[in-house]
Amino acid sequence: MRLAFMGTPDFAVPSLAELIASGHEIVAVYSQPPRPRGRGQKLTPSPVHAFAETMGLPVFTPESLKAQDAIDTFQSLDLDAACVVAYGQILKPAVLEAPRLGCLNLHGSLLPRWRGAAPIQRAIMAGDAQTGVQIM
Repeated sequence: MRLAFMGTPDFAVPSLAELIASGHEIVAVYSQPPRPRGRGQKLTPSPVHAFAETMGLPVFTPESLKAQDAIDTFQSLDLDAACVVAYGQILKPAVLEAPRLGCLNLHGSLLPRWRGAAPIQRAIMAGDAQTGVQIM
């Protein structure tokens, strides 16, 4: 399938790696823009961005996918589907509806208990005996 992958942290890298290994055509990887890190505050790409570059995949890092030019670029990819794993942005309907089969989101908790950011950390902090992931 012709896919876009949208993710940012280390948690998302194994999903991208598996999609590549499964033989899907990854035509674009979307990640958050490089951010200052470390003592020198050097701009550093996200783990997904860095991994995608090592795999030779095109990476897009728009500050926001709400801007019309970013939406137009995404819509022009002619995607079968998009896979979203901890991307870090809320996607507008124009983005969600652009791929022929829609977007699949892997969330790092059993919903609805820990929706939103940092679901794994929240489950640990709460002492949950069991957790998991869900696709929506």
